Amino acid sequence: MKTQGKTIFHLHLKDNGKDLYFGSIAAIYDIFTASDLGVSQSRLYDFDIEEDRPYTNKRCIIRKSKLHRKPGNRKKEKVLTKKVVTNSRYV
Repeated sequence: MKTQGKTIFHLHLKDNGKDLYFGSIAAIYDIFTASDLGVSQSRLYDFDIEEDRPYTNKRCIIRKSKLHRKPGNRKKEKVLTKKVVTNSRYV
């Protein structure tokens, strides 16, 4: 069975207690700077955050986890071929 889910990064800011969620480490740095978090983006990649090993410092905690989703039951749409009509304005 295929695992349904997407990796998410949970950022907990210690100074105000806010919890924010991101789809990637890079997305965190679209909002915050390295000085805001007390850690550079490259350091987080080197640290290799795992579900059982979050990154922690004085300013924040960054955890990695999976967003679990229910599998969809929609049928795949059939790909229709485009009919080309000549001598018409709809081509």
